[in-house]
Amino acid sequence: MKKGIVTISALLAAGMLSGCGPQESGGAFLEGRSDLAYVQGKGTLVVGVTDFAPMDYREDGAWTGFDAQMAESFAQSIGVTAVFEEIDWDKKAELLQEGEIDCIWNGMTLTGPLQEEIDCSDAYLTNAQVMVLRKENLEQYQTAEECQHLLFAVEAGSAGEELLRDLNYRYTEYHTQKEALQSLLDKKADAAVADLTMAGYCTKSGNGLDGLGFHILLNQEKLCVGLRKGSDLTELLNAFLKESMQNGTLGDVAAQYGLEDALIR
Repeated sequence: MKKGIVTISALLAAGMLSGCGPQESGGAFLEGRSDLAYVQGKGTLVVGVTDFAPMDYREDGAWTGFDAQMAESFAQSIGVTAVFEEIDWDKKAELLQEGEIDCIWNGMTLTGPLQEEIDCSDAYLTNAQVMVLRKENLEQYQTAEECQHLLFAVEAGSAGEELLRDLNYRYTEYHTQKEALQSLLDKKADAAVADLTMAGYCTKSGNGLDGLGFHILLNQEKLCVGLRKGSDLTELLNAFLKESMQNGTLGDVAAQYGLEDALIR
């Protein structure tokens, strides 16, 4: 990722550290300080995630996935180590603004309301919300309207929950999308709404949820990374994403998880 690192180095040389005094060289998070100085001072970029394959998930006790790999590479490019913190997705913006995490890198849907709360990177993947059903019910339900009487499972605070609320459909909240999909498989719900990226990955044979399927798309979305409002990391991250696309790194990592067709080029 040489090109991405060169671009970030050029931005740093252009004066992004000029506002950093001794009081900004580490320690506790302070509102209004340089985010770059803060994370470099402590040596870590704390990345807020949930168990969301193929974006972020645990394998042999460590976090991996498309977003996890890119977050680690970005952290390396600014001279720090990525540390992954599993969060309550419904409180993601609050945790970010309070300094409990430094970014949200977890297949997050780019929306207008979200942009009012936090800084959002340039979009890097397309996505959608889909209605997931047990395979024996796929032929019975062909449209969203035919599913309106069903009880849905959905992740609290997700784009899927927002859609179900707007549709006035009944639903039960779960901590993660994985838990919501598992509840559907366990027949605790009639259907679920989940991200296309996750539903497509988890319902493949051998990935644990292959008793589920989907064919009803509810919308089209774009995914982004979240940072604190006014963060000086935002420009660096956008440069990193751009160069990672241009030098092929983003495509190579996406191909590992079957996401190459979803890249925003």
